[in-house]
Amino acid sequence: MCTGKCSKCIGVMLLPLAICAIISNLLLYFPNGQVLESNEITDLVWFFHGILGAGILVILPAFMMLGASGGCCANRCGVSSNFYIEKTMLLSVFLAVLGVAGGAYCVTISSMGLIDGPLCDTGDGQYMYPFRNNTLTYNYLFNQTTWSICKKPENVVIWNIVLFSLLLGFGTVEAVLCLIQVINGFIGFICGTCIKRRKVGPANPTLLCHYPVALASTCSTF
Repeated sequence: MCTGKCSKCIGVMLLPLAICAIISNLLLYFPNGQVLESNEITDLVWFFHGILGAGILVILPAFMMLGASGGCCANRCGVSSNFYIEKTMLLSVFLAVLGVAGGAYCVTISSMGLIDGPLCDTGDGQYMYPFRNNTLTYNYLFNQTTWSICKKPENVVIWNIVLFSLLLGFGTVEAVLCLIQVINGFIGFICGTCIKRRKVGPANPTLLCHYPVALASTCSTF
């Protein structure tokens, strides 16, 4: 398995997810497409869980992964060894850890946003959180008839449910993908980024350059 190719595939999947997360977070600032005062917007939106957590903290490792080599680049058998690629794989591990943290942060805030419900005007001109102290049994998510409590902004309940749900999904997938990259990056750094076959000797036998490291000296003699 080529860990470079695996990194690149993960990066290709992460980048659009991060962009979608940023867009979803921005849309939460404009319930039903309306421009509101800052004190009329759900407070959890200001935690930037989609912009920072599932967005910027995921875009960084995604770009690093997209730059990963797709070919045989840093095997330990002395063939096309490239220490720069090894350092890149290690750096991708640290950035992937940030991605895991960003995805987990987005999942946490999105879950709270779904449970607490939106900030809205219940009809008396005062903005409040009518669903924030609901028990799980009477939670508004399972009782659509209660959504009519929010008069303004119009459709704010479904707006928040859809966008927070999307962010919950984006954050979950990103955290899983970044966790896979942490494992993949360690494998790439320790064992090399690919398995390389090389023809050697007069009869051109095929040599499989692979780890453990103890085989490195043997492979290099060819």
